[in-house]
Amino acid sequence: MSGPRTLYQKHIDSHTVCTLDDQGHVLLYIDRQVANEYTSPQAFSGLREANRRVRRPSATLAVVDHVNPTSPKRVAAMADAGGALQVSYFQENCNEYGIELFNVLDKRQGIEHVVAPEQGFILPGMVIAAGDSHTTTYGALGAFGFGIGTSEIEHLLATQTLVYKRLKTMRVTVLGELGAGMTSKDIIMALIQRIGASGATGYAIEFAGPVITALSVEARMTICNMAVEAGARGAFMAPDDKVYAYLADKPRAPKDELWDQALVSWRELYTDAGAQFDREVELDAAGLEPMVTWGTSPDQAAAIGGCVPDPMNERDLIRRQDLQRALRYMGLEPGSLLSDIQISHAFIGSCTNARIEDLRDAARVVRGQKVATHVRAMIVPGSTQVREQAEAEGIAQVFIDSGFEWRQSGCSMCLAMNDDVLASGDRCASSTNRNFEGRQGAGARTHLMSPAMVAAAAIRGHLTDVRCMAEEA
Repeated sequence: MSGPRTLYQKHIDSHTVCTLDDQGHVLLYIDRQVANEYTSPQAFSGLREANRRVRRPSATLAVVDHVNPTSPKRVAAMADAGGALQVSYFQENCNEYGIELFNVLDKRQGIEHVVAPEQGFILPGMVIAAGDSHTTTYGALGAFGFGIGTSEIEHLLATQTLVYKRLKTMRVTVLGELGAGMTSKDIIMALIQRIGASGATGYAIEFAGPVITALSVEARMTICNMAVEAGARGAFMAPDDKVYAYLADKPRAPKDELWDQALVSWRELYTDAGAQFDREVELDAAGLEPMVTWGTSPDQAAAIGGCVPDPMNERDLIRRQDLQRALRYMGLEPGSLLSDIQISHAFIGSCTNARIEDLRDAARVVRGQKVATHVRAMIVPGSTQVREQAEAEGIAQVFIDSGFEWRQSGCSMCLAMNDDVLASGDRCASSTNRNFEGRQGAGARTHLMSPAMVAAAAIRGHLTDVRCMAEEA
């Protein structure tokens, strides 16, 4: 492609093996993939039945994260027979095909989208695919990541390529300056609320602007992670000095001469002046307030100072019915204050918000405070390394002293695939990425928000503007 190109176009052009048709389909080379025990079994079974080998075993990193227990003391044994079978079959497959595995007891274990960046397995300019929709997280490092299905996992393992259709491009420019108590979670939730849960379907989003530049790398990961909740199949930022500093000491990052060579290449990863996007969106950070969801879709959200909406104000009949169903499921009345919503549980974890910076933010809120007596509060670090770092910094003790459960790493209550499950009617303030019906347990009700907002809700016992707590302190 001649002329100015977007960063997305540079990623795809540099990895296109050949063009397959005039509809945008290409054969795309994939640099690396991350596998987990939940979405990979059928892919490995397919390889075995077809008598195929894994093309590049070193390009795959395998991590147990979805089904493993997160009880405070880590053990390999699992009470759930189905989960235990998935983990043992995963181990068997990795052994047979020569794939490196971070198993339950490995010191590097954790949620795949936390572990892969902290190991330096993801680098700028790479194209990454994995059997998890939140593979978009890696865009914060200047890579291009996207989720794939089981049949695609099998094809990728066998060939190191995928049949891929080029996406349209969207640039989201975040202007202004974030106010006190505001986080990257509020930025992405505000965007999803504005453009809708399908507003970026068919697009790859590039995030830009002074607010994005000012964010830490971990904060950028939160934005790229949740962009998929607006329908995007890719999200990224141009890499910069913050990214390079983040990667410099990672175990698998290039060293010495290779690092210098890599930097030269990485500094070319930006959208050219004059490059055209299919859609442009601007977001003013200065006007944002802490966000919470009230419904059963990530776009059913509002500022904490607002009210539960009235479906009768919605003219579109289908949308009105969706709102009515959401409120019935959530047990909420139109017009009630969001800050009056009582919770029974508080959960800080997930690939969206369980990194060390997230835990530091939450710890600042709960220090010297106690969890409300009617609330069960849990912290599930994103990785074993994050857990150990939090313990070394004294953060873990802050949570324990406040009444939080301090647990082992894993996906946990983000999707309730292990024994961390809510009961029907439970209401949870959660730092996760999805609030679908039954996501955290059948009949359970989920309100998404930043880790600091979850911490504030845990202390007060109801949804709370974390900025008010800071003022009172």
